[in-house]
Amino acid sequence: MGQIGGAAMKAQPAPEPARAKTQPSCEAVSRLDEPCNQKASVFCDRCERWFCAAHALDDEWHPCGLDPGDEGGEG
Repeated sequence: MGQIGGAAMKAQPAPEPARAKTQPSCEAVSRLDEPCNQKASVFCDRCERWFCAAHALDDEWHPCGLDPGDEGGEG
């Protein structure tokens, strides 16, 4: 046993890290290959990827958000 400042110290096992539920990151990638990496809240069944609320319907970051026949990019 060691002593620090007069108090006896006993070796303790390191605590286990908390097993917090990890939220997936946004998997959107821009046309310039820039990842988003914000916390995702929307899962696309079509492409099976996670997106943040901002990119889930953004045709420049998630083409599945387009209606069939729509090419996007207008604006």
